Amino acid sequence: MLYGVAPHDTAALAGSAALLAFTALAAGYIPAARAARVDPLTALRHD
Repeated sequence: MLYGVAPHDTAALAGSAALLAFTALAAGYIPAARAARVDPLTALRHD
């Protein structure tokens, strides 16, 4: 429970859902972007 936030406050619910979605997308996008820059054959041959 947060003080000053009503149980059916749509702005707080939407804001927290958007923040969670942004964090999840950033957590997946950053490693994927780094992995996309690596040559696949080099990655497979690496010890």
